Parts: sequence; C-alpha cells; structure tokens
Amino acid sequence: MKATQLYQRLEKDFITPEMSDEWAEYMDSVADFLSENFKKRSMGLVCDFATEINKVYTAVFPSREVMQRILDDGTQDAMLFVHHPSIWDIRKAPEVFQQMDRKLLQQFKDRRISIYNLHVPLDNYGKYSTSVTLAKALDIKPEKPFALYFGSLCGVFGKTDLATVQDLRRKFQEMVGHKVSLYNYGDSEISNGTVAVVAGGGLDETIEEIAQNKVNVLVTGITAKNDHSKKAHEFAEKHRINVLGGTHYSTEKFACMSMVDYFKKIGLPSNFIEDKPVMEDM
Repeated sequence: MKATQLYQRLEKDFITPEMSDEWAEYMDSVADFLSENFKKRSMGLVCDFATEINKVYTAVFPSREVMQRILDDGTQDAMLFVHHPSIWDIRKAPEVFQQMDRKLLQQFKDRRISIYNLHVPLDNYGKYSTSVTLAKALDIKPEKPFALYFGSLCGVFGKTDLATVQDLRRKFQEMVGHKVSLYNYGDSEISNGTVAVVAGGGLDETIEEIAQNKVNVLVTGITAKNDHSKKAHEFAEKHRINVLGGTHYSTEKFACMSMVDYFKKIGLPSNFIEDKPVMEDM
C-alpha cells in the first residue's frame, strides 16, 4: 500500500478538527526526524520514512525493545503504529516521558519504516479506543462516554455482572497478567453495576465527573500516590470511590492489539509487539 494512502485513511477514520495534542514541544532531541505536520499538531505521522508500507507493527510506546524487535525482523517498507510517540517511565519523574533512541530512529529511516501516532484520537470513544477496549476485555459493557480531553471523550461508563470491587480486581489481574492496585475507599459492592473505565492516566482528570455520576468504582492505569495525584486520591477517598490501577501500559495495550484487526481489514499484515509494564505506576 502507498504510504500516503494509509496515512490518509487513518486521518479520515480517527482524527477530527476538534482534537489537539502537545508532544512535539517536548521532543527537541529527535526533532530532526519528525515530520513537519507532526511538529505543528503532535498527532498523526511522526516520522515520514516510507513510500510503500507492506506491514504494520503496533505498540503502546516506541521503546528501545519494541524498535529493536522490528529491526531484528529484517523489516523494510513498513510502519510502526504507536499510541504514544514517547516512552512512559514514572520512575524518571519529573521527566516521565523519554524520547526515542536516535540510533534506532536512523535505522528506521534507512529501512524505510515510518512511525505513526494516535494518542488523543485513539483515546476518543469508539470501537478501537483505549477505554472501550479495556472495558470489553473486562467484560464491562460500554454504555456512554465521558471525560472531555483535548477534543476527545476518553472515558467510558459501563455495566458489569460482577458484584464487588474485589471480584473486579481478580478479573483485572487475570486479564493483565500481573497484580493490580486497589485503593479501597468505598463500599465493596459495585453501585448499580456501573464502573468508570479510563485507560492510562485517568485518575486526576476524571474523578470529579465520576463522583457527579454517582459511580463508586474507577478502573484506570496510573494510580501511584505522589504530589501530582494527592488531591485526586483525597477526593476519591472523601467521595468513597474505589480506585483500581493496572499500569499505564497494561491498560492501553488492548487498543493497540485491536488495531491489528483494523490494519488487517484494510489489507495490511500486522502484529502487536508486547512490552513491559512499569509496576511503579500503581
């Protein structure tokens, strides 16, 4: 497939004029690799290295491990699709997002492997969105979106058949394959069978709206208690909202996994590359 054809298809299917983002201003160390369009709006085509794309890899972050695995495949004329154009690591706060490796970027350029990013557009409520795919992985039926974020609706309220937050915690752990955090601030019973799901870092931005909707359980990714999250935790405790956290990576990977089907449907071989969660997120 012509690269421009694929970029136009993604633009049409995911990006709306209302959306914005702000990655490029923090990516000076790799600015010479970035497309001019990405420098202006921080979404879409990050690195324009290919004219033909014969395969697509999907991943949450363009980590060294992810990029090296693609290079080890001997791949050329391909694309890496990522949710984030930078690599999350809460352990390196305050610089929680690290930039792509320049040497690996040069090899991507030499091999004609483009990099494409949908952050806000993939968070936006829809079939492939981060929160919808996370909810479905937990057998939570999405009912309505919420949480306005850079022109998107990044959260979802949904219904579960599980009775208690402890049941949901067990389901969550089975699904992500590792321990998850539970800040047990409220009643064990899931009120009205309704759960708020916000993949990634949804605690700070959404907790007040969750309280307004009288929901007592939030499933999200980053829940670590620190100066940044202190007020949100205090609010959740005051309003008796239980908070479950499963790491940034593990709660957003389901969207990137679902995008494999998107690319296959338009005729491109695709596979998801697993990475490692940062357990300190919780």
